[in-house]
Amino acid sequence: MLEQIITSLLETDLYKFSMGQAIYHQFPSYTTTWTFKCRNKDVHFTDEMVEEIKRQLRLYCDLRFNEDELEYLRSIKWIQNSYVDFLRLWQPRFEDFTITTDAECGLGIETSGTWLNTSMYEIPTLAIVNEVYFRMQYDYDDLLESFKERLDKKFEDVRSNRYNLGTFSEFGLRRRLSRQAQELAVEKFSHLHDGKDTQCKSNFIGTSNVYLAMKFGITPVGTMAHEWIMCTGQGNHKHNPAYSNWYALDAWVREYGVLNGIALTDTITTDCFLRDFQLTYATLFSGVRHDSADPIEWGEKMIEHYKALDIDPMTKTLLFSDSLNFEKAAAIADHFKGKAKVAFGIGTYIANDTNVPALNIVMKTTFCNGQDVAKLSDVDGKGMCKNPEYVDYLKRSIKWRMDHE
Repeated sequence: MLEQIITSLLETDLYKFSMGQAIYHQFPSYTTTWTFKCRNKDVHFTDEMVEEIKRQLRLYCDLRFNEDELEYLRSIKWIQNSYVDFLRLWQPRFEDFTITTDAECGLGIETSGTWLNTSMYEIPTLAIVNEVYFRMQYDYDDLLESFKERLDKKFEDVRSNRYNLGTFSEFGLRRRLSRQAQELAVEKFSHLHDGKDTQCKSNFIGTSNVYLAMKFGITPVGTMAHEWIMCTGQGNHKHNPAYSNWYALDAWVREYGVLNGIALTDTITTDCFLRDFQLTYATLFSGVRHDSADPIEWGEKMIEHYKALDIDPMTKTLLFSDSLNFEKAAAIADHFKGKAKVAFGIGTYIANDTNVPALNIVMKTTFCNGQDVAKLSDVDGKGMCKNPEYVDYLKRSIKWRMDHE
């Protein structure tokens, strides 16, 4: 048996709390189903791994927030007391999990229940699956050594200005090698936080892992995920799903006003997003996040959109978060220098770069309020929906809107 992997309910990505508060205030009755998928065709989870994953999830479900953690959440300026009081009472439910061995990869996981609950399970579940797999499949000590060697080189590459990343954050919790590895990475890069190293041109602003942000005194980072647009836009049976972004942006502004404002563009394609991201929302939101397709083309499209609205792109942030390494990020930063503010969320490359390939695992919302929901993205292969007829309906709805509106 392994040591407990998730030891704090803060050990999740910040956007789970950002979305969680809005769900609590506006959509407390919504229900969702989430489905796990391993995209690696050569990976198999043994029965022993599955049993350990079950044990780790039971340990996670025994956790509760303590008062220090709640006070830390309260210190985040957009987190309200009403939500903190809810979290004081909140607890994960193992009964919401269905775990089987009948999937192609040997591991099937689904969670069903209120959106308030099931949304919170995604990140800890993926972190547990990752760590169990790498500890039980390989010689973990060898993996950790290769991780440390690569981490040291990455740190020196940034500190010496071989790569000028501008502003960047660590986004690797869901696909990290281990809790130990992510903590080592965040602690090392925290030495570049807010100009501590005056010779370094890059600024490590923080991490999506709220627990590590609290531990190391750096900024927790995260706004919204695809689930927000999928559920607010497609979970209500009366909504036209081609307007998913409008429903999502409207609800977000009702919750946060001008705070906490990075909008995710690609849930039902960026072109459709831009139909709703007009002057009011483009002004209120401080920036937009890229998560699929060519980052340069996407960034240029966003800059042109801002200019068409008479908004100076230099007042807005383009946040890139799609499968980045330092070389890609530096090239993007260089391209957009003087055109817009740029920031990066870098995950697997920081948190799980070893001498073996990382897992490509996801957990996605597949139903909301008993209805199919889908993410289309800007490229094929990143979506996940159990009903191809619904995907076809969604695509036709979007096409009709784009052709006729």
